[in-house]
Parts: sequence; structure tokens; C-alpha cells
Amino acid sequence: MPRAVLVLVILAAAPACDRSKINESKYREAGAAAVAPFKKNLKQALLAGLEKGPINAISVCQVEAPELAAAASTSVARVGRTSRKLRNPDNAPKPWMQPLLDRYEADPGDRKPAVVAIDDQTVGYVEPIYLQPLCVTCHGSTLSPELEAKLKELYPQDQATGYDAGDLRGVFWAELARD
Repeated sequence: MPRAVLVLVILAAAPACDRSKINESKYREAGAAAVAPFKKNLKQALLAGLEKGPINAISVCQVEAPELAAAASTSVARVGRTSRKLRNPDNAPKPWMQPLLDRYEADPGDRKPAVVAIDDQTVGYVEPIYLQPLCVTCHGSTLSPELEAKLKELYPQDQATGYDAGDLRGVFWAELARD
């Protein structure tokens, strides 16, 4: 192969190699910053809902949580939450999230956020959600009859119960634009 052609082949291949490499600390920081407003606002809304009773907290998750995720999303970062045991099917994990959920489920002690290259334009960020004691009100093994009836009405396929405080509930996620 002529030397000039070999140089062109190497140069053409170089960007393809770089596409898989990401600055993990940069995107971990950007992902944490992207999901922070969503986490904070969701927690505040859930606490306010729970003060009025668990039925109100369900409406926070059903109505307000998607609005809060949309409000926290920007042109360079889309945010949300997902789990293997869904309450709302709209929160189903995307394919790039599956291996990360597997990782956290396989090692419950791994509580570090993770980043992954999704494609040439996007980096994924996740951080695990561990159930807080207050969360067992709506996600625990024992629910009040009124709450259980409301969940069955709103979410006939609900899988998001049976948890104990400290259990992995799912992940907050961000899809970040690569620069």
C-alpha cells in the first residue's frame, strides 16, 4: 500500500476510535448537574404530596414528575428516571441503560454514578436511586388498602412495590450532548 494511502487510512480511522472515548469525569459532573434540579424538585414535590397523604404523592409521581423532568431538561441534557420494576411504563429503561441497571443490581454496594457513550453525539449518565424510609409508604411490601386500590386504578401493571428502605429502586438518568 502506498505510504500516502496508508496515512489517509490511519487518519480516517482515528476519529472512529476517538468516538468511543469520553472524558468520564467531565460527563459525570455534567450529568450530576443535569439531574440535580430534577431530583431536588421531585423530592420537594413528593414531600409536599405526602404531607397531604399517600394518594396525593401518587399524583405527584403521575402528573408532576414528568413535568419536572421536562422542566429540568435542556437543549444539551435530557433527564428522567427509570427502573426495572416500573409503575409508569413511560419510564421504561432505554437499551443503553440496561447494562447499567444490571451492574447496580449485581453489586448493590456500587453506588457510584456511571457514564457511557451512547453514540457519536450523546453520552449517558446514571446515578442509582436507593429507597429512602419514607418511600416505602408507596413502594413497600405493605400498603394501605386505599393506596393499593388507587395504584391498581392508575397503574394496573404496577411492579413498583415490595421494596425495603435502602433497596435499589432504579436510576436517575441524563442524556448529554457530546462536544
